Amino acid sequence: MTERPEGLSAYIAVTAAYWAFMLTDGALRMLVLLHFHTLGFSPVQLAYLFVLYEIAGMVTNLAAGWIAARFGLTSTLYAGLGLQVVALLALTQLDPNWAIGASVAFVMIVQGASGVAKDLAKMSSKSAVKLLAPTEGGGLFRWVALLTGSKNAVKGLGFLLGAVMLATLGFQAAIIVMAIVLAVILFAVVRFMPPGLPKGRKGAKFSEVFSKSANVNWLSAARVFLFGARDVWFVVGIPIYFYAVLSDGTEEGNRAAFFMIGTFMAFWIILYGVIQAIAPKILRSQDRTEGDLINAARSWAAGLFCIPSALTVAVLISDGPQTWLTITLVLGLLVFGALFAVNSALHSYLILAFTKSERVTMDVGFYYMANATGRLLGTVLSGLTYQIGGLPLVLGTAAVMVALAAITSGKLTDESQEAHA
Repeated sequence: MTERPEGLSAYIAVTAAYWAFMLTDGALRMLVLLHFHTLGFSPVQLAYLFVLYEIAGMVTNLAAGWIAARFGLTSTLYAGLGLQVVALLALTQLDPNWAIGASVAFVMIVQGASGVAKDLAKMSSKSAVKLLAPTEGGGLFRWVALLTGSKNAVKGLGFLLGAVMLATLGFQAAIIVMAIVLAVILFAVVRFMPPGLPKGRKGAKFSEVFSKSANVNWLSAARVFLFGARDVWFVVGIPIYFYAVLSDGTEEGNRAAFFMIGTFMAFWIILYGVIQAIAPKILRSQDRTEGDLINAARSWAAGLFCIPSALTVAVLISDGPQTWLTITLVLGLLVFGALFAVNSALHSYLILAFTKSERVTMDVGFYYMANATGRLLGTVLSGLTYQIGGLPLVLGTAAVMVALAAITSGKLTDESQEAHA
């Protein structure tokens, strides 16, 4: 009988907690988007609801890397789960009689707390992979791809869950159910967390979060543009376009639209997660060097550029919303999701390959700060471009951002080869 690798129990516990968190995170995103759209919020106002969420993620990732290095990974994991419970409970206090400005401000603040919670949990789980995964035979890529892919599949289920709960339970009841479930999971994780994760080191300095590695910095820049390209259509533009096409304005029509939009968004995220999980097989990573995978990051980003470019053209030649255009958008965005997943999986592997074990939480925190910066940029542009130029401007902006991701990926170098030169 083979022995379970040291630390595997801790990795499993961290992953399970992260799954639970991402289920509520996906559900909350869909609940907030659809609920406030039905209350009459404009695309820009909807984007504002998520702005503080992304800003909080930027700040949190920088601080969380240092906190985890100083106090240990379990501290950041527990803090993330606990803060999400608090954010969910706070959202139940929203009064429908408040003015739109007050509602936007309140939800922005609560979403900001949720953003802090998400990135505390994410940084903990991603850092655990570097510390606990086997390195031989491409093990690091397989483990990080499995964690990231499964997380996104679970988040996709959360999108569907949020839409279904909004249609069946209503906004407030759905929030309360999620808060209770996550609180139970937090209690179980705190009670039964096995040993295996590092406890932290007292000498860790906050200034260490800023990497001196050119590869870490260029990869972080590529991450900004890659995730900006996704969220510029994902956050507001496409859901609101689909709502306009699918709903007839009645309560029953809204429910049907919620379900169909939630199903599409969920399927997109699940597909994205599945492709991420099998990305090592798609890329044959076990037989390729780090330099090969760096080159792959450039070429896959260039391939991704073709999808939003083609969809932009399709929207421009269409005379308004039409059945063929909606089908083209659905199919095109699913292809975008598959290619995006491989790009994202490569990035998630490369950041762990580029960093050293002694500063993994610092580099991972910095990298996910860049990730949050990209999501913030995409979120703001999603509402703004849809309101200014509709879907053509949304998709055209996504194409430009993918091109920038490909250009910055081209700056990555194989440091192992340079060392032997």
